Amino acid sequence: MARIAVIGAGMGAMATAARLAVGGHRVAVYERSATYGGAVGRFARDGFTFDTGPGLLQLPAVYRDLFVKTGKEPLESRVGLTQVDPASRHLFPDGTDVSLPNATRAGVISALDGAFGAGAGERWSEVTGRAREVWEATRRPLLEDALAADTTPLGRDPYPAVRRGLFRRGAPTLASVAERELADPRAAALLTSYALAYGFDPRTVPASATVLPYMEQTFGAWYVSGGMRALADAVYERCLARKVEFHFGAGVLGVRTAADGPACGLDLADGQRIDADTVVAGAPLPAPGESGPRAAGSMPGRFVVCLALRGSRPAGTAHRTVVHAADGRAEWESVFSGAGPCDSPTVTVLRPDDPSTVPAASHEAVTLQVTVATTAGGVDWAAPGAAAGFAERVVKAAEAAVPGLRERELWRAVRTPADTERETGAPGGAVPGPALAGAGGLHLHPANRSAVPGLYSVGGWSHPGGGLAHAGMSGAIVADLIAGGPGGSR
Repeated sequence: MARIAVIGAGMGAMATAARLAVGGHRVAVYERSATYGGAVGRFARDGFTFDTGPGLLQLPAVYRDLFVKTGKEPLESRVGLTQVDPASRHLFPDGTDVSLPNATRAGVISALDGAFGAGAGERWSEVTGRAREVWEATRRPLLEDALAADTTPLGRDPYPAVRRGLFRRGAPTLASVAERELADPRAAALLTSYALAYGFDPRTVPASATVLPYMEQTFGAWYVSGGMRALADAVYERCLARKVEFHFGAGVLGVRTAADGPACGLDLADGQRIDADTVVAGAPLPAPGESGPRAAGSMPGRFVVCLALRGSRPAGTAHRTVVHAADGRAEWESVFSGAGPCDSPTVTVLRPDDPSTVPAASHEAVTLQVTVATTAGGVDWAAPGAAAGFAERVVKAAEAAVPGLRERELWRAVRTPADTERETGAPGGAVPGPALAGAGGLHLHPANRSAVPGLYSVGGWSHPGGGLAHAGMSGAIVADLIAGGPGGSR
């Protein structure tokens, strides 16, 4: 039985801890904050509760596998899962309003034809059909298996771009695919909004990012009853049931290594020295022999406005509505070039049909989310008026999705990347995106097995990158590596 020290109590770290504990190891988790879940946060006040991190779950099979492998019981015995329908509603500056049904190709084609004109749905389907080839080419090496030693093949974009004329104009970006292959600027904004939501610049991210809408429209989007934090609660409780030890308020200064090289423990901020046979880093900490994750300054963060509203949620309201920016390119410039918050951002409006999130049926809890530059990306969110001023712009945009919002507002709470950094330790408050093929490997993450023997990394800052499903797969890969396997999440 090995002694395993895990740094951080994020979703990937807890997934690893639960699997290793089932394997008979003694597992102890050291978390700098007072709670678990990492970016899967919750804000609660006056009987209202809000998700401050991910609002929906993709690929729930990842967590179903975790619960079966660590307790032989279904995930649904611990949390309620509902497939939201429509998957998303989209509002455009010209007044176009389209709702995309959940996990139905024919339904999406029909909806887009009705909103954008005949042929728009089929063009979208052709793009997502090519995205399916991306999925099939990268599913195993990017999601299910440990990162290969030779990542050169993953540096090439597998998106089978359409040729125009005699020659293809270089490797396509998501923005160029949107413009050339969808034709309609609203359809283009729809496609690029998926990348922006994950923190990618559509102007530079490879066309392989088409896999992001493909995954959602193929496998669906799911809501966890009580909010996404309920999933973190369930994973934490599974860890406790498997005798994983948790130490909160335990900041880690660094990883100790033995004279002959292997990791042998941790140095804590309070002066404690923790001995371990194996160390798993679930946080972006500097590690011996490692250069660390990709510069956080290139990764955006999440700006969140929690709105407590009087009046109940109207029947038939979409769970998720995306209000698109008036000028998408100006927004990209603001997020990725340090130009400061834009006047008209793309806002994701989350309105769950969940009585547990409100104090009474005569109230509604609404969460607004925006992708923004972080403190490391050049924005001082702690500056006087910065957060409140931008929140006003966000609420103004959200009024398109929530009629009478201001008259219904009881209060609001604002969460910025500065809050994310303070609470989770993420550099600048950045939120890492999932791994993508192409761009010479720019969007790959560090391998789970480090250059230091006995030291592994897990979670959004390592392979296969950010997102709830990716964190769970990362946990499975690391647990398998430590158990002596090849590192596979299948």
